[in-house]
Amino acid sequence: MARLAGYLRAGLRTGLRPGLRLIVLLGVTAVMAVPSFEAAAGVDLPKLEKGKGEKCVEDTATMRRNHMDLLKAHRDDTLRRGIRTTRHSLKACVECHASSKTGSVASSKEDFCVACHSYAGAKLDCWDCHATKPGKRAVTQAAQPTASLPSNGGRQ
Repeated sequence: MARLAGYLRAGLRTGLRPGLRLIVLLGVTAVMAVPSFEAAAGVDLPKLEKGKGEKCVEDTATMRRNHMDLLKAHRDDTLRRGIRTTRHSLKACVECHASSKTGSVASSKEDFCVACHSYAGAKLDCWDCHATKPGKRAVTQAAQPTASLPSNGGRQ
């Protein structure tokens, strides 16, 4: 905007024709009056229920942009390196952000994860393996047998 104002002042000093100045001014005004993409598309930001904790582990902007990377890094630390922490764990996110209505982060379109992922048009596949409610096990986890294989590795 400042650069454009500079161009207009320079045009005034160099004798830019009054009609051309008016056209430029109207063009700038029109561009500034155009609503944002979300408003133009008629799409409102999702209205999310506040988390149960005092404060999130990261600021809102960081979580919106990088939560998937933080979760993947936590997964890699836990599964591949044996480092267990709770700072960026999916379980902690679910416990904090589960809806007071549904008790879940992904069982209705208003729930925390579904609302944002629907808005962003992003695929939500965490729940293929993980539970959407605090203290619950995912269906695929609960259905898997917990018995260990025989010492011969299951061979006969």
